[in-house]
Amino acid sequence: MARTLSVFERLICLIGQGFGTGRSPWAPGTVGTLPGLVLVWFLWHAGPALYLVIMTLVVIIAIWVSGRTANLLGIHDDPRIVIDEIAGILVTLALVPPSVPALLTGFVLFRLLDISKPPPISTIDQRLGGGFGIVADDVVAGLGANLCLQLLFRWGGAFG
Repeated sequence: MARTLSVFERLICLIGQGFGTGRSPWAPGTVGTLPGLVLVWFLWHAGPALYLVIMTLVVIIAIWVSGRTANLLGIHDDPRIVIDEIAGILVTLALVPPSVPALLTGFVLFRLLDISKPPPISTIDQRLGGGFGIVADDVVAGLGANLCLQLLFRWGGAFG
């Protein structure tokens, strides 16, 4: 018989599941990234320093919350856990010149890297455990996508 989760444990699961977006029956990781896009839009307008502080806090919180949520659900890296996607999209769009094309391109690049998991993302995904392992592959996917976005939007002059 499964035990009943406390209010605090349900709150952790709610945050870990992207405030319910991770429960989407269709592409929960993709749908779960959407709250991160909203956060990116607001943080872009708050300035780069605040963006980097909040991004760092979200990554740190995501490590703890995703590990705890996985323990509560009983499944490591359960597809419903999407706070790692939120952290990853924040990394993807950090210090990228704000624009709708950058937002959309970043979303697509991040999801492609997160889903396909080319090396070293696949290695990280296979070798690390716990909350750190759940989040680390998304952060590395975000770093790869960010590099592409910097080349396109900052140095390549795309859409500019």
